Amino acid sequence: MFELVIASELHREIDRFHKSLAKGSRMLEGELATLLDSGARTLPGQVAFRMFDTFGFPIELTREVAAEKGLEVDLDGFHARFEEHRAKSRTERAASGLADQSAESVRYHTATHLLQAALRQVLGPHVQQKGSHITSERMRFDFSHPKAMTREEIAATETLVQEAIDRGIDVTSQVMPYQEAMTSGAIGLFDDRYGNEVSVYTIGDVSKELCSGPHVANTREIGRFTIEKEQAVGAGVRRIRATVS
Repeated sequence: MFELVIASELHREIDRFHKSLAKGSRMLEGELATLLDSGARTLPGQVAFRMFDTFGFPIELTREVAAEKGLEVDLDGFHARFEEHRAKSRTERAASGLADQSAESVRYHTATHLLQAALRQVLGPHVQQKGSHITSERMRFDFSHPKAMTREEIAATETLVQEAIDRGIDVTSQVMPYQEAMTSGAIGLFDDRYGNEVSVYTIGDVSKELCSGPHVANTREIGRFTIEKEQAVGAGVRRIRATVS
């Protein structure tokens, strides 16, 4: 049984990789075609980095595809963007609970905002985030609630999150003074971890939270949301494990 679960997960991961690779290949071909039409000979480093960051394209692969069309890649620009991204990641990881900054992890991060909003709607406004841990494979979300969720509550929460995803809502951000964020309806821990100005991420009429990012641009990018498990982790604190695909 355990071997079957591993095999199933492996096949799912391979399928996700192939889909991402195919989508990335189409995008790269489009970028190179536009470059050729313009008469330019060098693919911008920012584009090469986007191929790496969003679709998992190693820079060597991007260079190889570009070379087949007689084009070069701005390696200096790529490495500069990579270093900028890495420095930003170190700052954001601590506040966001992300283990990495991959496209998959970013999808999960936005999903935690939708999950908290759904939990507050299903269980009540007493629900507050107590912690999270996100990898490229799954999300773990801890929240305040005095008892185990029923099957009906879990199903209702999952449905609300998926409905928000399927609506294709744009995710927007705004930097504002801390006090203004508190009175605007944004939710957060509201303690001394925040500075004088904070970033507030809004997902339509569904969610408004203090957060350091990063997030998808539109909820439709998240995909299929599934709650895998709900359990206790301490007195008055529950934990949800979920996946997106």
